[in-house]
Amino acid sequence: MAKPVILVVEDNAEVLEQLQHDLERRYGKRYRIRTAASGDEALGALRQLQQVGGLVALILADQTMPDANGTEFLEQAIGLYPQAKRGLLVTFHDMEPAIAALKDLRIDDYLVKPCQPAEQNLYPALNDLLADWELEVRPPVEGLRVVGSRFSPEGHQTRDFLVRNCVPFQWLDVERDEEARRLVDSAADKSSLPLVVFPDGTKLSQPTNAEMAKKIGLQVHPEGNFYDLVIVGGGPSGLAAAVYGASEGLRTVMIERHAPGGQAGLSSMIENYLGFPAGLSGADLARRAVAQAKKFQVEIVTPQVVTGLNVEGSSRAVTLSDGSELRCHVALLATGVQWRRLDVPGIDRLIGAGAYYGGTVAEAFFCRDEDIYIVGGANAAGQAAVYFSRYARTVTMLVRDGSLSENMSRYLVDQINTIKNIKVRVRTTVVEVHGEDRLEAITVFDAAKDKREKLFTSALFIFIGALPHTEWLESVVDRDDHGFILTGPDLPRSAADGHLPKDWKLQRDPFWLESSQPGVFAAGDVRHGSVKRVAAGVGEGATAVQFIHQYLASGER
Repeated sequence: MAKPVILVVEDNAEVLEQLQHDLERRYGKRYRIRTAASGDEALGALRQLQQVGGLVALILADQTMPDANGTEFLEQAIGLYPQAKRGLLVTFHDMEPAIAALKDLRIDDYLVKPCQPAEQNLYPALNDLLADWELEVRPPVEGLRVVGSRFSPEGHQTRDFLVRNCVPFQWLDVERDEEARRLVDSAADKSSLPLVVFPDGTKLSQPTNAEMAKKIGLQVHPEGNFYDLVIVGGGPSGLAAAVYGASEGLRTVMIERHAPGGQAGLSSMIENYLGFPAGLSGADLARRAVAQAKKFQVEIVTPQVVTGLNVEGSSRAVTLSDGSELRCHVALLATGVQWRRLDVPGIDRLIGAGAYYGGTVAEAFFCRDEDIYIVGGANAAGQAAVYFSRYARTVTMLVRDGSLSENMSRYLVDQINTIKNIKVRVRTTVVEVHGEDRLEAITVFDAAKDKREKLFTSALFIFIGALPHTEWLESVVDRDDHGFILTGPDLPRSAADGHLPKDWKLQRDPFWLESSQPGVFAAGDVRHGSVKRVAAGVGEGATAVQFIHQYLASGER
C-alpha cells in the first residue's frame, strides 16, 4: 500500500526546499512528500494520483503564486481530493485572504511564513491536521480489522466504539469484500458477526466493548481504591475537571461508560469554540483533552459504568458495574445527557440497522451517493448535515419547528443555506419507519400540507433533544422534574431556615456547583440550568475544581 501524500505548492525554490526538508525529516516514514512550483503543476500531480488511486492527506499551497493564488488552487483541488486537509502558506501581510478562505472555502488552517523553527511554527499545526485526517479517512492499515455487515446493530456498536476511542481499523463488509469472506470460517453466518481480528492474529466474535478495550490496551479498571477526586463522565466537563484537578495535585480518576468526549465527541464540526478559527471536530477535541489529561497522570477508565454513589462520613463511595468500589474525598458528576428517543412504530428494531441516535464518522462513509435524512433542528443536527453532505447525494433535514433559526446558531444556518445538496423541510416530523432487518423507508407528516409521505432511504440520523438519565441518583442528590442535578443556589431552601438548603447538614452555604450532598459536585449538561454548549461545559468543569479545593480546605464536610 503506497504511503499517503503530503503535497506542497510553493513558487519560491528556497522556501520549497526548506519545507520539503522539514517535512521529510518529521513525516517521511509515514507519508510521501510531493512538491510543485505552480498550481498547474500541482493539479497535474493530483490528477495522476487520482488515476492510480493514491491517497492525499494534506495540501499546503502558497497564497501568492504567479499562475493562480493559493485560494484559487485549493478550490480546484477540493474537487479532486475533498477529504484532504487544506492549508494556506501566507506572510504576515496577506493574512486577510487566509481568514476569508477559512470562512468561504473552508480550508483547515493557515501557516505564516517563514515556518521556522519547524518544531514551533510548522509541526504542531500539521500534527493536528494529519491526526484529524487519519481519524476521518481511516486509510487502510495493517493491523486491526473488523468483519461485519453494514446494517448489523452489533457491527455498528463495534465501529462506533473504535471510532469514538480513536482506534484505527479496517472495515471489511462480509457482503462485498472477498477478504472478509476469507477471514470468516465457511461455517459461520451473520449471527457470529462482527468478527474483530487483532494484529497478533487473535479473533473475537461479537466482542463486548469491555473485551475490545482490554485487547487494545484501554484501562478498564482503576489502579487504586482511594482518590482525591472521582469524576463520573468523560465529556467536555469531565475532561476539563480532570486536567485542572490533576494539574493542581489531586489524585484523579475519570470513569466513562463509552468513550472520552461524551456526546460532544460525536459532533462532526464545532466552529464557534474559542481559539480554533477553522473549527474542530468533537473527536479531535476529545483526543487533545485525553492527551492533556494523561500528561498530568489522570487515570481514564473506559468503558466502565458507575451504578451507585454513597456518602460515608468524610468520604464518598462510587460503585462500578463490575461490583468494585472506589472511595474518594470528592465526587464530580459530569455524566452529560443522552439523545431523546424517537417514539414511532418500527424504530426499536432498526436502531443500528439504518437508524441511529447521533452520527459519527463510523457511518458517514456508508452514505456515499445516498439520500439520507436527519431529524432535528438544533446545532448538533446542523453540524451533522454539513458533515454528511460531503458524502451523501442529498441530506434532508426534518425540522419540527417553522425555521432553523429558532434553535440553531446563525453561522450554521448561513452555512446550510449555501450547501446545495442539503434540503430543509420545516414543520415536518417522522411518524413511522419501515424495514425488517434494515431501514428501507420512513413516513413523515408535513404539517404545512397536512399530509403524510413515504420516503425511501437507508439512513436516518436522530438529534431530537437530550435527557440526563440520572435515575441511579434518585435517593442521593436533589434533581429537578427532568432529572437534572440541582446545585448551589438552585437547591430548594428549608422552610425553617431559608438561607440554607433543605436537609443540608453544614452551617455554610453549598458552593455554586455543589449538590445537595456536601462533597458531591455536578458540572456540564447534567446540571440544572447549565448552558448546553461545549465551551460552557469546559468552563464548568474547570470552575468545579476551584470549589473542590475550597471544600477540601474548609475542613467542614
